[in-house]
Amino acid sequence: MFLKRIILLVLLCAPGSAFAWGTIGHRAVARIAENHLSAKAKREIARLLGSETLPLVSTWPDEVRSDPQYKETGPWHYLNVAAGLDLAAFTAQLTATAPAPTDAYSALQLMRSTLKDRSKTAAERLQALKFVVHLVGDVHQPLHVGRAEDRGGNGIPVSWRGRDTNLHSIWDGDLVEYPGFTYSEMAAAYDRATRAQIRQWQKDDMATWLFESYQLCTPAYAAAAASPKFDYHFYPAFAPAVEQQILKAGIRLAGVLNEAFAN
Repeated sequence: MFLKRIILLVLLCAPGSAFAWGTIGHRAVARIAENHLSAKAKREIARLLGSETLPLVSTWPDEVRSDPQYKETGPWHYLNVAAGLDLAAFTAQLTATAPAPTDAYSALQLMRSTLKDRSKTAAERLQALKFVVHLVGDVHQPLHVGRAEDRGGNGIPVSWRGRDTNLHSIWDGDLVEYPGFTYSEMAAAYDRATRAQIRQWQKDDMATWLFESYQLCTPAYAAAAASPKFDYHFYPAFAPAVEQQILKAGIRLAGVLNEAFAN
């Protein structure tokens, strides 16, 4: 038991190992998506999941990262890029990745393709479904599309209400958990998108999703540079961005799943 705890601590502190949105945020994203699924998508997803649910499987890719079988999926959860890129330069970097999945963008593309492919086995499509649900959430967490030089804020020390931590971890957990919601309560509170917003957000391509997160990094980094000792003022300043990104992730996830099971 002691050894397992040590291994877990190492994984949690390793570069790029932070878990975007935590359990509450990921499950809220999945719950919002459930609210916007087509009837056909609901049936197909239920068939693949069996006794499981989208919210409960949303954290599975994080849970298996310590398993040697899934060692290569560690970099799938984030994309670290240079600072100061415009949309064209940012998109060029996305499309310059290696053929095999090396980051969140390429991994999400592969998992979407696998999920849609009816020639794949049920087990392969189930695993792809779990990754799609999770990775759509990951790429909407701004610091999961952060700067390469500080590993998405992992290398920026800050304090949160007197506790030493780093900028990435605050966005992964502290900001999400601050209101004290359960994931069902969070989904109910945040799921307020208009029909126009739903249409637009589901129309946006994946590069747009990631670039939005990348842009949201700018005020997050600026806040850390201005004063790394975050107190109760920090949550109200960034709560709208957290709420918006979790909502967008849920709406866009529903769009991806509806498309995957449309035919």
